[in-house]
Amino acid sequence: MLVVPAGSFTMGSDAGGQEDEHPAHRVTVRSFFLDRTEVTNRAYFVCVTAGRCRPPLPASAGRGHYGPDAAFRGPEQPVSSISWDDARAYCHFLGKRLPSEAEFERAARDDDGRTYAWGNEAPSSERAVFGASRTEAVGTHPAGAGPYGHLDLAGNVWEWIEDLYDPYAYRRPGADRGIPGSCDEILATQNELRRSGRRGFTGSNPIPTECEHVLRGGAFNYAADGLRATNRVHHPGRFRLIMSGMRCAKDAE
Repeated sequence: MLVVPAGSFTMGSDAGGQEDEHPAHRVTVRSFFLDRTEVTNRAYFVCVTAGRCRPPLPASAGRGHYGPDAAFRGPEQPVSSISWDDARAYCHFLGKRLPSEAEFERAARDDDGRTYAWGNEAPSSERAVFGASRTEAVGTHPAGAGPYGHLDLAGNVWEWIEDLYDPYAYRRPGADRGIPGSCDEILATQNELRRSGRRGFTGSNPIPTECEHVLRGGAFNYAADGLRATNRVHHPGRFRLIMSGMRCAKDAE
């Protein structure tokens, strides 16, 4: 794990991306440790063998038309096809936890408000795994390192986040601490967006009808623009998608 120092940074943006990335605002976080890379199949299967984690869902790759599951199970490839509960169970198995949404963006953006984890230069195959048909071994794109040395903060797999997905998270009273609304508040917001026909808060996806969880970082099958550090996506926590994995965090204080 590598430390991410405490401090205030700019989260979100005032233009571009989706409406749920707006507005840009200052957020203060405490120092914390974050896994240098995404969790690998090799590491995750230690938890499976111990009976504390479920194995990845083997049907996920085929359902997504990405070929056989075996193509994603190399020991150093990031684990995927796991649910939010699976990701959380693995981190707890190691005495760790999932990062918050604010922590993930802090690790990717530092204090300079960069567009991508490595800076403002456009994504390239030297920096990240994207626009591809499968994942690659973690840590093999050092040119894409984030400001504190973390790798694969953009691309390879989406990473499950502890937080519930809140379209209005950046407008809530707790925004300066990275705290989203409660599930009840989120459901009310989603109903409001649906009634008013608002689009752009969840990209091309429908407005959710339940409380979902955030995923961050982009994935192997995503376009370059989706690798921006402010990008927010979401799925029900029970989903076990071929493009969804994780990394763990831990308090430093």
